[in-house]
Amino acid sequence: MKTQIKHVFFDLDHTLWDFDKNSGLTFEKIFNLNKINVNLIDFLSVYEPINFKYWKLYREEKVTKGALRYGRLKEAFDGVGVVVEDDMIHLLSDAYIEQLSSFNHLFDGTFEILDYLKSKYELHIITNGFEEAQEKKMTTSNIRSYFQTVTNSEMVGVKKPNPKIFNFALNLAKANANESVMIGDNIEADIEGAHKIGMQTIHFDYNDSYNNHSYNRITNLKMLINHL
Repeated sequence: MKTQIKHVFFDLDHTLWDFDKNSGLTFEKIFNLNKINVNLIDFLSVYEPINFKYWKLYREEKVTKGALRYGRLKEAFDGVGVVVEDDMIHLLSDAYIEQLSSFNHLFDGTFEILDYLKSKYELHIITNGFEEAQEKKMTTSNIRSYFQTVTNSEMVGVKKPNPKIFNFALNLAKANANESVMIGDNIEADIEGAHKIGMQTIHFDYNDSYNNHSYNRITNLKMLINHL
């Protein structure tokens, strides 16, 4: 792979930026501020698969951004048997987005691997996240300067795995698909989406739970040294 690759594209959430850790800290903060009496561990165990489900629906254009933000909280509170009024759910939804990017935990090895790659390749981001939030995450975690271009779904009007977002990102980076590699955690959105337009791919399986596919796979970011 090393010889022909010139451009390295990363997903952001769950790939460089430790979404689950930062999200848990955000909920802890906003629940305390708003005196929401819920067991955080129980809530997160219910919320995380619900959030995953809503993001899949969002990628498929089946829910709006507003419906995602409200629905995932409503279903999670229902799931743990805690009654929260709609007005408070909307308030918490806004507070969550506002506070999320104030936490900046990255996956182990992020800075080391970005430092290793930056002198060898042009680095880029392709994210389905919301533009303002993603920019704040990259800025507060001190990784924004590593990336030549950042493509998010709000700029393009479609989400990964739609080929339009990958082609938009390639054009923005002045890159060809056959000299580019996509690194991300989501098989459907990141890996299959990029593969279909001719990009090489590396699946970041941070939970080491998807080994039944034929794509290149790593379980720690530092393993990228073996591929790039």
